[in-house]
Amino acid sequence: MLTADFSFDLPQELIAQFPSEKRGASRLMLLDRKTQSHKHCLVKDLPCFLEKGSLLVFNNSRVRKARLLGVSSDTGAQVEFLLLKKKGEEWSAVASRAKRRRIGSRYIFPGGVEAEIIGRDEDIHVVCFTPPIDDAWLDAYGRIPLPPYIRRKDVLIDSERYQTVFARAVGSAAAPTAGLHFTEKILSDLNKNGVETVFITLHVGLGTFLPVRTPNVENHTLHEETFIIDELTANRVEKAWAEKRSVVAVGTTSVRAMESSFSDGRLKTGEHSTSIFIYPGYHFKTIDGLFTNFHTPRSSLLMLVSAFAGKDFILDSYREAISERYRFFSYGDAMLIR
Repeated sequence: MLTADFSFDLPQELIAQFPSEKRGASRLMLLDRKTQSHKHCLVKDLPCFLEKGSLLVFNNSRVRKARLLGVSSDTGAQVEFLLLKKKGEEWSAVASRAKRRRIGSRYIFPGGVEAEIIGRDEDIHVVCFTPPIDDAWLDAYGRIPLPPYIRRKDVLIDSERYQTVFARAVGSAAAPTAGLHFTEKILSDLNKNGVETVFITLHVGLGTFLPVRTPNVENHTLHEETFIIDELTANRVEKAWAEKRSVVAVGTTSVRAMESSFSDGRLKTGEHSTSIFIYPGYHFKTIDGLFTNFHTPRSSLLMLVSAFAGKDFILDSYREAISERYRFFSYGDAMLIR
């Protein structure tokens, strides 16, 4: 399967640079897999389109202020780091001009903190901070890690709008963006309409930023991400399956967590890691529907939704979205695939 088959041409002006004026005000495209048809509506109307008894599965990971600006001790040049994951007192990170960042290089950060690169695996660096840093320090000195296709500096509104209203567990280097559309009112309306909601945690990592670079899809590998599914969520998902109620994932991260934890008709609970790569030909075991944003060309996320709805139908839907001037990517509009 060729990676090039997942390309599409997108006008730059359709890449959303800011969130919608109000959360929940974005457009929503409904995709019906059986009839291969589209319908245009608004995210705020989502509760009207879900059957009573449906179960929505959200990712409640919270975005860490993981983007840091430091100064090289050797050259005085400004260097940007994106922290990915903490392990003990060390952090995995990607750095600007990565090939110049060698083991032993030292950097100075605000608040009297210094850092040294102590390891490297391709473009991923291992960084040790002195004194050690935590999320309180990052809240004070870090910045929201907006994706590279948002071509501006982060501003105050991003601190709120690049988090879901239900974000709890700190650990992501990027937002689980499908969840950004939901407001307390939409969640309340879902509940009033008899739609259940549960939460898993998957900390979004580097893979979210990276296109598939191998010519053949099958040769691509994803970086590992940590996820957690508790007993309550597992029991409620399994109950929905048993009662033949629709299980709808909110975001590709929720899909990947559930598909990774599925075993013998159940969801494994606790903390695990996954590098699952879902592309056409994959057989889904846990979901009946998917609420998601519009994804970048040649991305693993586009391949996942193509696996769920069919590549031709998805690319046709993307062409429809472009024709209708939908907004794309993290701060853009959404689709519900059923």
